Amino acid sequence: MAAKNVTAHILGIVQGVGFRPTVYLYAEKHHLSGWVLNSSRGVELEVHGEASDVDAFLDELRNFPPPQAKIDRFLVADAPYRLFSGFEIRESENHVDDFLPVSADLAICDDCKRELADPHDRRYRYPFINCTHCGPRFSIIREIPYDRPNTTMAEFTLCADCAGEYHNPADRRFHAQPVACPACGPEIWSEQAGQVTAHAEAALQQARAWLKAGKILAVKGLGGFHLCCDAHSINAVQTLRQRKQRSAKPFALMAPSLQVIDRYARLTQAASELLNSPQAPVVLLELTEAGRELAAIVAPGQVRLGFMLPYTPLHILLTEAEPAFPDVLVMTSANLSEEPIAYTNSEARERLSTLADAFLLHNRPINMRIDDSVVALLREKPYFFRRARGFAPSPLVTSFQSEPLLATGTQLKNTFCLSRGPYHFVSHYIGDLENQETLTAFEQAICHYESLFRVQPKLIACDLHPDYMATRYAVSRATSQGLPLVAVQHHHAHIAACLAENNWDSAEPVIGLAFDGTGYGSDGTIWGGEVLLAGYHGFERRFHLLPARLPGGDLAVRKPARTALSYLSLAGLDPLEADLPSASYLGKEEAQAVIHQVQSGFNAPLTSSLGRLFDAAASLLGICHEVSFEAQAAAALEAAADPTEAGFYEIPLDGEVMDPRPLVIALVADRRAGLSLTRIAARFHNSLIQLSLNAARQLRAETGIRHVAISGGVWQNLYLMNRILPYLEADGFIPLFHQQLPPNDGCISLGQSAVAAHSIFTK
Repeated sequence: MAAKNVTAHILGIVQGVGFRPTVYLYAEKHHLSGWVLNSSRGVELEVHGEASDVDAFLDELRNFPPPQAKIDRFLVADAPYRLFSGFEIRESENHVDDFLPVSADLAICDDCKRELADPHDRRYRYPFINCTHCGPRFSIIREIPYDRPNTTMAEFTLCADCAGEYHNPADRRFHAQPVACPACGPEIWSEQAGQVTAHAEAALQQARAWLKAGKILAVKGLGGFHLCCDAHSINAVQTLRQRKQRSAKPFALMAPSLQVIDRYARLTQAASELLNSPQAPVVLLELTEAGRELAAIVAPGQVRLGFMLPYTPLHILLTEAEPAFPDVLVMTSANLSEEPIAYTNSEARERLSTLADAFLLHNRPINMRIDDSVVALLREKPYFFRRARGFAPSPLVTSFQSEPLLATGTQLKNTFCLSRGPYHFVSHYIGDLENQETLTAFEQAICHYESLFRVQPKLIACDLHPDYMATRYAVSRATSQGLPLVAVQHHHAHIAACLAENNWDSAEPVIGLAFDGTGYGSDGTIWGGEVLLAGYHGFERRFHLLPARLPGGDLAVRKPARTALSYLSLAGLDPLEADLPSASYLGKEEAQAVIHQVQSGFNAPLTSSLGRLFDAAASLLGICHEVSFEAQAAAALEAAADPTEAGFYEIPLDGEVMDPRPLVIALVADRRAGLSLTRIAARFHNSLIQLSLNAARQLRAETGIRHVAISGGVWQNLYLMNRILPYLEADGFIPLFHQQLPPNDGCISLGQSAVAAHSIFTK
């Protein structure tokens, strides 16, 4: 058979994952000559050889790329016939107008774990061991192409041994940009009261001794600092809560092995695989009996614990099991409540000195801070609560194309989205834009993403709410740069995000169940219990929850007992009845003030929020009257629900209104009749499932639409999700739900981008 030449251009996550060494080895295997290189367009190569060998090479590369690669396009073209002396890996090329996805940070691989534990290996117990299959990527990259000089590892000159590995195409560390060893790489040290106390292994052992003694430690990790302590120590955890100003919110946990996690949480095969995956997120798991005791300390009132395994070599060394050492550590983001995570040594010393008793530091710089990802399991697949380390900044690839645009997201659980072509780079979790520190982190991250992915927006998209910091940023930037600005209604963005995730490519609308706590409506009121007919090009508000007063505005969000009185008044019940716990909690004076606000409407805006109905129910049942973190009351109500209860309350559809008054009346009656709180809580949840099904049935009868998109923070409730999906499917509907982004406001920026792209750029 005749020889031939072909070129290939491979796009996707193909840098920092061992793609070029794989090409080299496959070329050698199939007796081909030619070259391969990284460029800002992806991976480019040319091969020469017998036609059958070339075809076999291309098939193997397509079907068996490196494990962490994600190929979006594999473009092959015939090339002019020419000979090469062998196969070489060429220097990277930088085309200033091109861009490509960047690999997320990856957890330590099994090969590196073995070397870390091998006394005969030169990297034995080295806290920064990595290879092309694992280690930092996004958190250290400054610009593309992904080469060592473009990362924070540029300041560490390779020793002869590491250089030999780095330049050897057959080595696992060929062009592993963070490659290092004790002779040439970063180091750790411990500090207390501003003084260095130890280096290297001695620092590690000092840190472990502090943890055993009940101290709170600030540990520099992959994308920032954690605050760490013994999860079983009531005193340490309570001290951490007081210092961090986080009175009840659950803490993330780290355990050294699946065997330890299995003591405290129920592990399925899917959960075990997710914990052990290269993304290594925090996974929310149901409790065992021992887990309930642990949850009482670290996650009061919760039915799940958030566990992760050690995902860096430093974490493995810090958590290794030994007698008297804690088997579970709190491993929570190092910040004050609502501030961004600390990520530089100087920042940590300044911001964390009042939170931590001591520090475990290192000198590998972090270029971009990034929190841990948090996921649950839905139908044995990841269901995101927070998308960050391990997943971001991997893009979502949609069925539609977009010109370059920036969508700035919303106020809470902020992400932003940069779009170009079919790629949508939804940022890592930024946080709640409620202070200058988080706004600065938001602006820094936008600048980095725009530089990294070479997106210069021609359009800005934002939320309708004029006072959100993200909206103000969008307006200011659009004005200063003369760019078009598209404001997208919050719940429309929720449904559009769900559609984009599910590669919806139709101009037809779907039925959208957009249930959350707060979203600025197109009529200027607060929405949150919305059933829409929606597509990328627009939406119709078909049903909404009957608006109730929110006495005191944000004060009612913090005090569900106030919202409970509002719903009692709305339902025609006496809010001051002695047997109802909400008024008793508030006290006579505040309760009467709330009733006056509800009746007069003074400082009591109307809201159709389903999240607030959850708050009211939690207070009416005496479960939660005041919250210290978002959705605390709803989570407590979910935790109380009896999964065996089948009853529900009526929420009639009256014109465009979903009327919760019969539910409130029936719920109070059940409570007075002595029905258990667990059964009432379950009936409340079942009512929302029945309501959703009834609304979808009515719209299907009117329109013939069978697709139902599910989005909004209420749908973080796994009791609801595990029941609504089979109910819809059994009734002939096709549910669409989030599988790559959270259903909460972390998905909003993608929805804004999708709506803006279709309103301006697509036909």
